[in-house]
Amino acid sequence: MNHAHPHWKSIALIGNLLILSGFGANVPSANQADEVRATEAAFAKTMADRDFSAFQRFLSKDAVFFGDHSIARGAGEVSVVWKPLFAGPTAPFSWAPDKVEVLASGDLALSTGPVYVNGKLVGRFNSIWRREEGNWHIVFDKGEPLGAGDK
Repeated sequence: MNHAHPHWKSIALIGNLLILSGFGANVPSANQADEVRATEAAFAKTMADRDFSAFQRFLSKDAVFFGDHSIARGAGEVSVVWKPLFAGPTAPFSWAPDKVEVLASGDLALSTGPVYVNGKLVGRFNSIWRREEGNWHIVFDKGEPLGAGDK
């Protein structure tokens, strides 16, 4: 005679279904990371192409960009600070993502990677992207110079 509580089988079945359905295993899809990587690459291409208007389209209205000695808050301030970087025929620097992480919610992401001046590695960028109205927009950006152990 089985003295087990009759509901235990139901509870075990529900638990197995939740595990199989991925409940609790919120892992962003590879596609989301690929989207952010492609967005960051397209953002970097605006500098290479000297296309300031395209650059501005990637900015969240809430964007915060950290400079060496100041912080630009809002897309308008960021645009004022970055517009001179688009003057002239040659980009003053370039960057490319080498690591991307997306929150399980799929609406916030980090991209980071090397920054180059004339082909020489000079630092890393760190960007936070937020999905806004179906597209990724940059909300935080901060560069950092190479540390003693970086090459």
